[in-house]
Amino acid sequence: MIRIPVTDMLVKPAGPDCNLACEYCFYREKEQLFSNRKTRMSESVLEAMIVQLLAQPVKQVTIGWQGGEPTLMGIRFFQKAVALMEKYGRGQSVGNGLQTNGLLIDRQWAEFFRKYHFLIGLSIDGPEHVHDRFRQNRIGRGSWHRAVGAAKLLLDQGVEVNALTVVNDYSVQFPEEIYTFLKSLGLNFMQFIPCVEADRQDLARAAPFSVSGVKYGDFLCKLFDLWLADFSDEKPTTSIRFFEALLFKYAGFPPTECTLLEECASYLVVEHTGDVYPCDFFVEPEWKLGNLLESPLDALLNSPGKVEFGQLKAKLPQDCLNCEWKGLCRGGCTKDRLRDPVSEGQNHFCEAYRIFFPYADSRLRKLVETWKRNLLEFPGVK
Repeated sequence: MIRIPVTDMLVKPAGPDCNLACEYCFYREKEQLFSNRKTRMSESVLEAMIVQLLAQPVKQVTIGWQGGEPTLMGIRFFQKAVALMEKYGRGQSVGNGLQTNGLLIDRQWAEFFRKYHFLIGLSIDGPEHVHDRFRQNRIGRGSWHRAVGAAKLLLDQGVEVNALTVVNDYSVQFPEEIYTFLKSLGLNFMQFIPCVEADRQDLARAAPFSVSGVKYGDFLCKLFDLWLADFSDEKPTTSIRFFEALLFKYAGFPPTECTLLEECASYLVVEHTGDVYPCDFFVEPEWKLGNLLESPLDALLNSPGKVEFGQLKAKLPQDCLNCEWKGLCRGGCTKDRLRDPVSEGQNHFCEAYRIFFPYADSRLRKLVETWKRNLLEFPGVK
């Protein structure tokens, strides 16, 4: 059996701890897993994790620092992390990304991110009335002004910033307003994340803030038109991750988004305790693969539990197997199939894909052919 090396990790150094209380956040419930523990990664776990990652026989590795809110660790934690990477590195390229709500970002953070080339994913849902609808603190105050301030500060300091934008049942009404707003801030790299969670009061229903498949499909169609309208000299002037991931598939490259893969991607999630999971949507006792202080990361990545989890995505219901678009979506995200109590294994956003794929198909094919014909640089491929 071929042993797969560890190349990508999502790391949650502060666990689910956060200085916001966003209503739609799926990770808030993870507080129950660590209710009797301090949710901060120790230096011993940090060092062991970096030693093991940099011992992998690969030329490039990436760490995505997430939460909760990772900046709650304080900047000294990340200075220590970078120092350990420099100490134990063997000439590899180490990519660091950090997802943040922006509340704690100041000039010191921005300068640090610029110096060490961190890619920042900033959670920002759009203009104030959209963002503050659900992104509030524990006393109900919105976070829009501070998120916008963080975006401006980071961009002014030359930090690369991606907008992470949740599409919920309210924001789905405003694709053009959201897209235009993000551009106005200079956030030209965008990732739109459709929201669906079970109702905490009735697990057989979707939570009220969840976006329906039909509404999300219409949203994608409108967003696609806006994206195409901004092309210049047959090149995109904004980057929308889902559309570019589809272009990769049309061009014969592996998609850059794990939801479009046949099986779940080969990355690991490391919690602050050193516990390791196959996906941040499945940080649950039954899917715990082990702890990096007890078993090395590469052993956990190649463990029977990780293999079993990865293969879940490939087990599609009959409707998917018969669908003409199966080769594109591959059933979508496992979370949106196994967690939807009324879907019987079908993706919650299946209807969205059935609306969007035929709408965009001919133009996506044309884009790929144009780039091939003109020998233009393919987005994301050097």
